[in-house]
Amino acid sequence: GIASALIDNVPLVAATMGMYDISEYATDDRLWQLIALCAGTGGSILVIGSASGVALMGLEKVDFLWYAKKVSIGAAVGYFAGIATYLAQNALLSGNLLNGILPQAAVAVDMAQTITTTGVVL
Repeated sequence: GIASALIDNVPLVAATMGMYDISEYATDDRLWQLIALCAGTGGSILVIGSASGVALMGLEKVDFLWYAKKVSIGAAVGYFAGIATYLAQNALLSGNLLNGILPQAAVAVDMAQTITTTGVVL
């Protein structure tokens, strides 16, 4: 997902499609939903990571460094919050909230706090 901030989403998702066997992960599996969420939202962390960001740079003359300072941290926090929400929703619906999601959510919160305090995207 974070790689989509630097690499176009289409080849990134195509690469992940080759990593997982369709017999093991069906086309409607939660893995593919999470990959789509990460690829779609990860591109907003940097202005060059999405077609709309590149259009913003061209039409509104938004500078890369301005975007990095003003928007990237919020986009990264939103990215990790979206992943945590997705995982929590799936854990709640499957009944595995206490066993599966709490440790993962704690890691997501720690990463978001690190990004907010240091400004460094992991």
